[in-house]
Amino acid sequence: MGSFHYVYILCDVATGKRHYTGVTHNLHERLAMHNAGHVPHTSKFAPWYIETAIAFRDKEKAFAYERYLKTGTGRAYAIKHF
Repeated sequence: MGSFHYVYILCDVATGKRHYTGVTHNLHERLAMHNAGHVPHTSKFAPWYIETAIAFRDKEKAFAYERYLKTGTGRAYAIKHF
């Protein structure tokens, strides 16, 4: 069985209002990196928790979905459905 690539949405623990979308092949390791301050974009608002994660077998599809979620339409979709 091949490995999965995950598109994930993080939510900050303090307010629950800040979100971050990314892609990884290891969710737990990536969350630990965010919470340890090793990701410059998210370090200021740590700690984080995983709000949603979607698994893809195809890496390109995962990255395409992440790009979509970072658009205005994708953000609106994520707010409504996740």
